[in-house]
Amino acid sequence: MSHFHSHDHVHPHDRVHPREPFIGRRTLLRTGAVGLGAVLLAACGSSNSGLIATRVTTTGATTGTAPSDTMSTADAGAGDIGSLSGFDAFAESVRVFTSGDVWMIESNGLPSHQMMVGITNWQQQFPVSQPYTGTNAWQFPRTPELAEKPISAKTDLFRGAIALAVNGVPIFNALNNRGDDAFLVGELDEFGGHCGRADDYHYHVAPLHLQDVVGSANPIAYALDGFPIYGSIEPDGSPLEALDEYNGHLGSDGVYHYHGTTTYPYLNGGLVGVVTVSDQVEPQPATPAFRPAGEPLVGAVITGFDDLGDGSYRLEYTIDGSVGAAGYTVTATEVAFDFTSPAGEITTETYSRS
Repeated sequence: MSHFHSHDHVHPHDRVHPREPFIGRRTLLRTGAVGLGAVLLAACGSSNSGLIATRVTTTGATTGTAPSDTMSTADAGAGDIGSLSGFDAFAESVRVFTSGDVWMIESNGLPSHQMMVGITNWQQQFPVSQPYTGTNAWQFPRTPELAEKPISAKTDLFRGAIALAVNGVPIFNALNNRGDDAFLVGELDEFGGHCGRADDYHYHVAPLHLQDVVGSANPIAYALDGFPIYGSIEPDGSPLEALDEYNGHLGSDGVYHYHGTTTYPYLNGGLVGVVTVSDQVEPQPATPAFRPAGEPLVGAVITGFDDLGDGSYRLEYTIDGSVGAAGYTVTATEVAFDFTSPAGEITTETYSRS
């Protein structure tokens, strides 16, 4: 299913690409060298709040516990525990294993960094953990192959993810489902993400902040055709070389890879590898909506988002000089909201996820 639009994307960016929003120059000057490590851990840590990974030893024994809406060995079914470059840095929150000729990646879809803050074009959706486990895990080829006819993200791939970040967060086309650059129209937070129709958090630009976590020699993400996506420099640390229209090229090893950049298309500008595509990328985990679609809240700016622990969160926004808020608690079976309007009116809503 192809979509055509009139965007040529040869315009200057009037906003700063979200690369290191939590570790700016002012923060570095304030904290100094001693405090830098703590700042890095706070901004780009590898553990997701509320998600306890089940680790598997060589004997098959498991340790720890796993909430039913996150990941567990039982959900995984047959498969071998694997190690895939980049994902190792997030072993506490992302599980990697193989099943036949594909990699299987389990996560709850939530990053450890701040979410939602900075969005100026909000659809009133909220980050909710997703059951990307078992048969609903992300998957892509273990041995990627170049396709005879690549698929361009300019004219297709407008629904669903086209890549997966190594912290377990899916990445969508840089263009939203209306064909607009999601970054330029203010839909994204300081890390380049927001929530979709199913309250599923995902990025629309390359998560370049992950390069500081995994290092330039490792991918920050993988496209769903199996080819890796590196950061803004080459894996050997050398300056970025010329890229094709899909934001990739052959590496010094003769193998194709993509790059994340601060200009459109920001990440893989399509899929150059073999992958099955309908109107969504397959394999594409199911993220069904559990409540009515949110409507744009014109003039609202998200100013705060706090993880309160135990699956509870609070989001704050300002509109016309007044403050509104929403607190919510997520379990495997339901999500309960408490909304406080800028006028002080309080409403509650509860939705089933089963």
